[in-house]
This record gives sequence, C-alpha cells and structure tokens, in this order.
Amino acid sequence: MVEEAPKQKTKAPEPAAAPQAAVAPPVTAEAAAETAPAADQKDENPLLGKVLLFGRFDVSGVAVRDVGMAMYIDVTPIAVPHTGAKHSNKPFARSKMSIVERLINNMMRTEVYTGKKIKAYRAVENAFIIVNKKTGQNPLQLFVDALQNAAPREEVTRLRYGGISVPKAVDVAPARRVDLALRHVCLSALEASHGSKKPIEECLADEIIAAARNDANCHAIAKKDEAERVSSSAR
Repeated sequence: MVEEAPKQKTKAPEPAAAPQAAVAPPVTAEAAAETAPAADQKDENPLLGKVLLFGRFDVSGVAVRDVGMAMYIDVTPIAVPHTGAKHSNKPFARSKMSIVERLINNMMRTEVYTGKKIKAYRAVENAFIIVNKKTGQNPLQLFVDALQNAAPREEVTRLRYGGISVPKAVDVAPARRVDLALRHVCLSALEASHGSKKPIEECLADEIIAAARNDANCHAIAKKDEAERVSSSAR
C-alpha cells in the first residue's frame, strides 16, 4: 500500500490593516482666535443700537437724585425731542414730555425765538455740544443737575385777612419746582445774550454748567436763593 503524504495546513490570509487616521496638529490660542466666529467679537462701537440724543449723546445712564422732581423730569432716551404738541391740553402731561423738549419750548420766549422751533432746537443742540466739549461729561446729566440746583424749595404767597394781605411761606410743589428752574435757566441765558457778542448757545451752555456746579454767581441760582431768603423771613 502506498502511504499518502500528510496534507499541509494553509494559513488564512490576515486582514489588511485599516489605514490610520491623520492626526490633526494641536490648535493654538492664536489660531483659535483667528478662526472664532465674528459673533463672539465685541462691536467696535459700544453705542451701536442705542437711542442717542441728537444722534450724539447716550442718556441711558442719566439719574435724577431728587425723588420729588424725578416724577416730572423725563429722561427717556429719544433721538429727536419733538412730539408735535402730543401732550398739550392734558393735565400733568408735562411729566411725560422729554425734559430737553421742554427746554427747547422754554427758549421760545423773546421775539427772536417765538414760534421758531427749529431755531430754538439748533440752539439747544449746539449748547449741549459746547457743554460736552467744555466738561467732557454727559450734557443731559449736567442739565438735570442744574435743574435740581436751581429749583426753589420755598416761596411766598399772599393771604388776605379782611383787608390785610399777609405774606406766608409755603413749600413749592415738585412740578412747579421744575417749571421755575426751567424758566430761570432760559431767561438767564436770553438776558446774557442781549447786548453781548456771545451767541445764545454759548450763553445757555455757560448757564447750565454754572447751575450744575451750584455757582453763586449763576443767575438761576441767585434767583433761587432770593426766593428762599424772602420765604424764610415770612415764616
């Protein structure tokens, strides 16, 4: 008998190795900053999207320290302070009107500005620009401070007893305090411009700055001190 040769075992072919994935290089901080989306970057203009007074001044941070006058001094951000008599003939509607628009309306007192809203508007706008250049502060905040300093707290009224008129000191209502302060500031600026080479906007700017600093030489502050002095003698 012929013996059969033993069969050799054949090895199964080994599976091909999977290709190795390419390893990305480590990302540095500089590269991450360059590839960051534009939304994460800060806006170059921090005032973008805010309502600016006269298109120039941010008034979102203006504060009124006097609690009583705060109800009647409206500092709501507004680009163009002109409502077209929206609040006219309504009781206490002045509290809803921008204090800058009330200043513009109070400037129309003499024959030069009576009925000339655009002329008074430009005078107030230029005055605010001058205040900002001279002080480097928010002109609306200085104007609010000027109103608080120039508003009298007491005044004199007349009481009649039979045929005798007796002066009596009384407290001034907050709404009237704002009215008197606006009147004194505007009249002081108009009187200072008469017979002077200084334009009305410079006179108004100087009056606002002096009243905000509570300067005794300011005409509006002098009016307030006189009213309080007369009322103190009539207590």
